[in-house]
Amino acid sequence: MDPVATEQRRNNARQKLMQSILDIGSKAFSPDIPESSRTEGRKEWDDAIQRIKAFNLIAALNILVRPGHAPAWLRPKLMEALTLIPLRPDGVRATMEFVFAVHPSSTVKVSEAAVPQKRGANITHEALDMASKLLSVPPSSVTPETWYSGIAPQLLVLLDGHEGPELTRTASYIIGFGILGRKASGAPGTAGWKHLAEPLLHAIKPPPNAQPLSTEEDDGIVDLSKERTLVKYQDLTAALRRLKSLVVSHPNQGLSKRLLSPLLPSLWTLSTWKGASAELTESISKPALELLKVYLKLAPSTELVLYLIKNMGYVGGYSQQSPEWIYRATAKDEVGIVEAQPRIGGVPSAGPQITMEEIDSKITKFLHLVTTTMSDADVIGAFLELLKRWFKAARRSKSGNVLIKEEFEETRDPLEQLIEIKTLQSMMEKVPDKLATQPRRILDLASEILASSADVSEDDIDEEVTGVALSLLNMIVTVPGFQKSRVDPDTLSLIENSLDKISKSRTDTGKTANNLRLLLLYRDEINDPSESLPSAPTDRQIEDRKTYSLAISYITAPDSPPPVRSEGLHLIGTLITSNSPVLDIPGILVLLSSLISDSDEYIYLRIIKLYTLLATSHPNAVTNELLDQFIDPKETHSVDARQRFAEALAQVIERLGKTFTGDLAQRVGDGLLSVAGRRARRAKTEARQARDAKLQERKNKEAADVWGGSVPDFSDPMTPEEKARNEILEKIVEGWESKRGSEDIRIRASALGVLGSAMEVNISGLGVRVVNTAVELCVSILQMERELETGILRRAAVMMILEFVKALDKEGGGRLGFGFGEKAREDVKRTLGWVRETDEDGLVRRHAGDLLESLENWGVRRLVVGSEEDEMKRAGGLGMLRGLVVNPVERVNPDVNAEVGGRPRIEEIE
Repeated sequence: MDPVATEQRRNNARQKLMQSILDIGSKAFSPDIPESSRTEGRKEWDDAIQRIKAFNLIAALNILVRPGHAPAWLRPKLMEALTLIPLRPDGVRATMEFVFAVHPSSTVKVSEAAVPQKRGANITHEALDMASKLLSVPPSSVTPETWYSGIAPQLLVLLDGHEGPELTRTASYIIGFGILGRKASGAPGTAGWKHLAEPLLHAIKPPPNAQPLSTEEDDGIVDLSKERTLVKYQDLTAALRRLKSLVVSHPNQGLSKRLLSPLLPSLWTLSTWKGASAELTESISKPALELLKVYLKLAPSTELVLYLIKNMGYVGGYSQQSPEWIYRATAKDEVGIVEAQPRIGGVPSAGPQITMEEIDSKITKFLHLVTTTMSDADVIGAFLELLKRWFKAARRSKSGNVLIKEEFEETRDPLEQLIEIKTLQSMMEKVPDKLATQPRRILDLASEILASSADVSEDDIDEEVTGVALSLLNMIVTVPGFQKSRVDPDTLSLIENSLDKISKSRTDTGKTANNLRLLLLYRDEINDPSESLPSAPTDRQIEDRKTYSLAISYITAPDSPPPVRSEGLHLIGTLITSNSPVLDIPGILVLLSSLISDSDEYIYLRIIKLYTLLATSHPNAVTNELLDQFIDPKETHSVDARQRFAEALAQVIERLGKTFTGDLAQRVGDGLLSVAGRRARRAKTEARQARDAKLQERKNKEAADVWGGSVPDFSDPMTPEEKARNEILEKIVEGWESKRGSEDIRIRASALGVLGSAMEVNISGLGVRVVNTAVELCVSILQMERELETGILRRAAVMMILEFVKALDKEGGGRLGFGFGEKAREDVKRTLGWVRETDEDGLVRRHAGDLLESLENWGVRRLVVGSEEDEMKRAGGLGMLRGLVVNPVERVNPDVNAEVGGRPRIEEIE
């Protein structure tokens, strides 16, 4: 098969399709055709548009809507047809594929066209953002209801992951950021929320008015004895799978919490399903548990722990006493949601009761879940709250009366009380180490209980309650490193007095109290000296260390999804903002450097913000780290990562402001100049380029062998001008990486950009040597590096000189100790004039023209303002008049590099 002929046939087919669309469009919408004929033509138009495959239609219409390809009266109809393609059954997928195929950042070389690409392998962030913009906002010709109802099912199917992880991530990005992330389409009640969020939420937790699926038999008879199903097993698993893909594929923390917060009891029940098989665990329990962990890490609190305890026996519905629906094992290894069996009168019956065995199992799983995902403070807060509830209930039970009005509580579910007591007991048995980390809170509660027991007679002492308080006290006092001196004096006095009173009773509780009294009395004397160091950590240090450890675990855990990693970075940010002494600055810098290459923009932007926060307290460490990572002497980072380090360095310098000076500024300036210069060599890069060249040569040969000659071009048909432009762009992109191991042109341009920003922030801090060298380097680049691919470098050079001039104008050369001499200024202007007339890059020419104009204006301002203040002081009045020196004096103007004599100097100005 002749590849050239095949390519020609493809191009002819596309041209024929476009011509057919134009012909049919003319019949349907041409103003020169009678209305009766146009009516029939519009019907033919609608049929033809529906028959054409979505991808082919997008490719054809994308060309026809360009100016000059179709009549003006037809272009609106072509544009309307193009914007409505996503509403077709395959329209969303076709739109994505077209964007990824034609976007400049995603396209592959012609020589690689014959080699099959992995699905989604060329999806870049820029292309993803464009696809999101096309699909997230409905066109003006349709309502949001119509738009989102059409594209939602297609996007949800992509969340299943059957089309590859990249398309799943793409769908998650479009849904999470483009649609549900916008108030207009993602707030409850909007069309976007209705068609994209509610199908997932209602399949896991049906709304109160949910209607059961039809149970009608083939003969039309409804069997009332059968349970009526609300959600099938397949729909439940699909909803969990899709919700997991949506939550863990991007770091939108706010959306994750909005989606998961109403599902917490349901996720808990499904994640702890009794007797789940391996298949059921994989499809139901595991994704439910992962989603539950995400929420616990994003919104940890004592109230959340108590909420889960309250719903530990949750079986479904919105009322634990009489749920409207329940989760039920509908078949072997399947779980569904069924309507609760109604009692007489249509009132739902009580839900299935949980057994003691299930309670014990769930409590064990619950403690493991909260202690591995939440902070000790949240767990201990829940423990203390449960203990207070139990203590109040025990006192009322002992007295038989309600003691005070505030202690009155409504009748509580006995099952809920039982679960709370067993959870409290399990906490004391299984996680005492967690409880001992909050001694002050434990001692406060123990002192309250012991004081209450000490105020009653010996016969009225509740030994169970008092015994628990003594156990808590013993747990805290026997912890290594406990010191009485660090206990609140009032609390310590209350405990000692209470122990003294209780110890006088002749019960076992009295003996225990007496032993604790003696232990507390002599505790400091029996301490190991190493345990009584005066440098014991404060409460704040203890909390900060826990927060730091939690944040590191969130960030570094291999299974942490983006929302959790983002929360970990947020916790680090709170410690930085509060100037916590527990931060390991070198360790934090290493961690941030390893994370900045993260592909998710939301993550690395947070990291850059953390660098700027750290720079306030640790400017040298942060700046040196960013500079070293940007220079990358070991050649370990990608171009994207180094550019992010450059962005972070620029923001840190801006944050430092006038404090960016001295040795630090000199080192940064020298480092940036070494990168921006032409002499930097990268041996590892050179070796990699050689390997890549050989590999590419082999691929080209394999592709040529497959086609029996040159590889055909399968891209959209282009005009000769478009082909020439694309070839130029391809050469430019290839040239950016440079050859023979030289520094990447994009990195050199970034170095000049950061250097220009540093000059604008504090040019005097950089010093004369760095500034002069930088300007000379930029002039040399403009004169010598004239290749097409170095256009971005020349743009950066012009912009850096512009930043230099702006900095001089802002600071005033006389106050800097150096300036822009007349001879040097003329040399630069001469070079810029030549560049403006001869450079092949249009932006370079425009920037050069703007800079020439700025230099002229700055020269005028220098003449007018130059030494106006000094002359006014010396003359006692008018010193200068529009550039004419009225009262000349012998002086050396530090704003120029040449001495100015005593004669007046007259310059013509516009």
